[in-house]
Order: sequence, then structure tokens, then C-alpha cells
Amino acid sequence: MKGSSGSMTRRTALAVAIALFLVSLFAYAEPRPETAAVPETQGGPAPAKLSPKPARAKPVHAKPVPAKPARANSAPAPVVFEGKTLFFVKEAVLSATPEERARGTSERLAKLVKDRSFDADSIEVVEDEFASILVAEGTVLTRVYDRDAVAEGMSRQDLAAQWVEAIRTAIEEHNQAYTFRSLLFAAIYAVVATGVLLLLLLLYRHQFPRLYARIRNWSGSRIRPVKIGSLELFHAAQIVRLLLALARGFRILTTVVFAYVWLLYVLSLFPWTRGITAAVIGYILDPLKAFGAAVLASLPDLFVLAVIAFITRYVVKFARFFFDAVEKGQVVLPGFYADWASPTYKIVRFFILAFAFTVGFPYIPGSGSQAFKGVTIFLGILFSLGSTSMVSNVMGGLSITYMRAFKVGDRVRIGDTEGDVLDKSLLVTHVLTIKNEDITIPNAMIMNSHVVNYSTRAKEEGLILHTSVTIGYDAPWQTVHELLLEAARKTACILMEPKPFVLHTALNDFYVTYELNAYTDEPREMAGTYSSLHRNIQDSFNEAGVEIMSPHYAQLRDGNRTAIPDAYLPPGHVPGAHRVVQVPEEQGKAVENHGEPPEKTSG
Repeated sequence: MKGSSGSMTRRTALAVAIALFLVSLFAYAEPRPETAAVPETQGGPAPAKLSPKPARAKPVHAKPVPAKPARANSAPAPVVFEGKTLFFVKEAVLSATPEERARGTSERLAKLVKDRSFDADSIEVVEDEFASILVAEGTVLTRVYDRDAVAEGMSRQDLAAQWVEAIRTAIEEHNQAYTFRSLLFAAIYAVVATGVLLLLLLLYRHQFPRLYARIRNWSGSRIRPVKIGSLELFHAAQIVRLLLALARGFRILTTVVFAYVWLLYVLSLFPWTRGITAAVIGYILDPLKAFGAAVLASLPDLFVLAVIAFITRYVVKFARFFFDAVEKGQVVLPGFYADWASPTYKIVRFFILAFAFTVGFPYIPGSGSQAFKGVTIFLGILFSLGSTSMVSNVMGGLSITYMRAFKVGDRVRIGDTEGDVLDKSLLVTHVLTIKNEDITIPNAMIMNSHVVNYSTRAKEEGLILHTSVTIGYDAPWQTVHELLLEAARKTACILMEPKPFVLHTALNDFYVTYELNAYTDEPREMAGTYSSLHRNIQDSFNEAGVEIMSPHYAQLRDGNRTAIPDAYLPPGHVPGAHRVVQVPEEQGKAVENHGEPPEKTSG
């Protein structure tokens, strides 16, 4: 019995709990409207026909029953009539959002005013236990709930009266706009506005060409070049073109503004186009308002960006000051060369700016949007695909800089190009040849070829210039040595210390190859020095009577005359005994038969 009584107690308690739960649901549910009311639909109060003269219900000052919680984050929705906002709906009711309630009220109001006989004074407020109903000739326009009044900070009855007054005022303005007198005055105002616009356009067409001509005539008189000392920053013609462009821009801008204002004014005069006016104004003002709101919302982030930019600027300035001191020798770092200062500063500056950009990127307005992310990814892909060669050149430039292969002003040979280094950057190197040709060489190409630097040791140890001559075996080598050294001593830009020297480089079939080596400390004058040295070698050998037999002769020559120019031969010079003469035919045959020519007989 005890067990059965315990189970009965538990069942009774469970039944009571279920009953209390159901009662609480019905207690907090929205009450069923009476016959004078129409249930809220998803789009707001549904239109329903009531009795022609609805009875006013006495206000019941009962404690309002809590309604179903509204949807979170519901934005206020405007009730719009012919482009004009009457009031805002801020609260949701059941499944109807503020937007749906406002849209439904606007649609019912628009259908109601299609009847020209509609009287705005017929709009009344019918009080219900839970809402104030706005009724017009038996049609429910909307309802005002307690939660709407709480959101506005006033009583429900005052809010309903305020909404009614706004609706009545809008309908009266609507009816007034459709009267004959209003339309007539609107047409007159439109014609006057059009005439004013045409007058302005005709004035522009007549006056602006005169202004253009006057600006052109001012060139050289009122408009003069802008100079700083002897440096002319802007020519008079450039200033004239700038003023003409500003005048034309002002004409176009003001014409567009006048046309826009005229259009808005004319459209606002007639009731059928007032909605278009509001839309056109919205096309301009809405983006400006959105931009202004975005700027105001981004002010804290912009302040952070300004602080980051300020700090970054002075950090970069300090780095510039430090590396300038290193480059000038005012600060000495062990193992760090002065010519490394400028490229190192550029690298440090790049990393400082990259770090600042990384820190400030989250504070850039719009950086979290999908569009911004898509653009940055697209640009990153483009940079990755298109910068392969650029990155190679940059790495080559850094390698060349820190390897100290050459510096600006050095005479170098890079591949087949020989000249003076004009400029060296991270991407390319400019070389000026002896023919005054400016050649641009990518740094990646320099890394893949050999570099000969003629200037590195020229000042301290001297650069050795060398040239070769080939002389026959009949000339004593001591004489050849002396002649080559004498030619070197006569040549400008050739150093006497260390002394020039001669090397035997080859013993060929018909001649000996001699190489003259001489020091110079002017590598940029190599071409002129070589030319002078070769001239002096020719002069020295010709003066000494030593023939330069290179290349050797392949044909039989007349041995009576040497290859030395006549200017170097002594006066009255007579060739040696060995001569080649023409033999008569008979003597030639005798030589062939007997081996020797017959003796010439006298007489």
C-alpha cells in the first residue's frame, strides 16, 4: 500500500507540473483578438473591414501581459509614404519583424489614398486591451503595442496619437498636392526653373570662351614662369594649360550641379515624381552618409595608423642618419665597409616598413572584408608569378654589393662589355663603354658571368698593360727588349716604378713572340694608353732598323728593299748585294742546262 500510495503521489505531482506548464504557456501567449481587431500577419496588421463606425473601447489600465520576446538585433524600419518617412517601427511582434510591419503599413496607406474622396479625419484610434488600433474607414492601418511605447519612451496612447497625426498630415499634403491650383503653380515653377537653367547655360557658352582667350593672352604678361634662382620650375605655357584645365573643369562641374539641382527641383514639384526625387537624392546622399559613417567609425583605427606611421617615419630617419655616418666614416664598424652603408640602409628600411605594414594592416578600414582579402590575394598571385626575374635580379644585386665585385667609377669587363660603372642598383647595373654607350646589365646576368675589375688594385699596385710583337730570328733579342722598354718609357700613363719588363712568350717557325708588360695607375685611360704604346713601339723599331715581320711574308720578295719606311732610313741608303734581276731568255736556258749562267763577254 505504501508503494502504491508513493507512486500515486509522484503521478499527481507530475500531472500538476504539466498543468502549471500549460497554464503558463497560455498566460504568456498573445490573446486572441476580438471582432474589432484583425490578427497580425507576417507583414504587419492585415487589412480588415470593420463596422463603418467602430465603437470606442474604454481604455483598460490593466497591467500589460508580457509578449513573446522580440527578435534580437532588429533595426528600426521606416514607414514611408510617397518618399517621405512618417515614423519608425522599432519592435517585432510575434513572427513579424519591424521591416515587415512597416512595409505592410506603407502598402495599406498607399492603397487607401488612391480614393480621392478619402478624408484624413476619418482615421481613429481604437483601444484594445493589448494594443491601440489605427483604423481608417473600417480598414486597420497598424497597431501600437506596449513594447512600441516602451521603445519610444512614452505611453501607448500618446504614441498612437503621434502616429495618427503623422499619417493625417501626410494624407492632407497628398490631397493638397493633387489640386488644380497646386499642379498649376508646379508647372509655372518648373517652366521658370527651366528658363533659369537655360539662361545659365547660355551665359556659360558666351562667357567661358572669352575667359579662355583672356587666359591665353596673359601668357608672358600677367602669367610668368615660376623660378627659384636660375632654376625654372614651371614655364608660362604650363601655367596657362593648368589654368585652362581648371576653368574647363569648373565649367563642367557647375553645369552638372545646376542640371542636378534643376532635375531634383522639377521632380519635387509634381506629386507623381516626388518619390523619384527622393530616390535620386538617396543615390547621392546615401553613399556620402555611408562613407561619413564609415570614416567616423574608423577614426580610432586611423589614429592607431597615424601613430604607427609617425613612429615608423622617425625610426627610418634614425636608420638613415646612422648609415650616412657609416658611409662618411664618422662611425666605424669592424668588418663593415663604407660602401655597404647605402644598400644596407635600403634593406633595413624595407624590413622596417614591412614590419610597420604588418602591425598596421588589421587597422586599415575594410581590411577584414572579403573584397579586400580577395584583392590582396589576387595581387599576391600576380606579384609571385611576375616577379621571378625581379627577385633574381634583387638577390644578384645584393650578392654583388656584399661581394664587392666592383663599385661606381670602376673600369670593368662584364662578359663582352667593357666600360666604366655609372650606377649600381638592386636590379641592374649601368656601364658606359669607351664608345659612349650606356649599357644596362641585369644583376642576374652579372651573377652568371665573369667580372674583370681593372680598377681594384690599380692605385695601390698598378694595373699591368701588355701587348705582343713578333720579330724575326735575325734580330738580337737584347735589341728587341731595349726597343720595347724604350717605347714603354715614352708612353704617358705608364709607371716607371714598378719597371716595365719583357717576356719571351713563344718561339714560332718564322719569328719570336715578345710580350711587353708595363704598369699604369689610370685604368680608365686604357684605350688611349694602348694606342700610344703601339705608336711608340712602331717608332722605336723603325728608328732602329728592326723590321716587324708579323705576319711573315708568304711570297718571294725583292730583298733589295726592306719593309722599313723611307723616313727612317739614312740619306743615300743603298740596299745590300743580294738582288733579284730579270734574266734574258737565252741566259735562263743556259742556267737550266749547265747549272750556271754563261759569262758575259765584252763588247
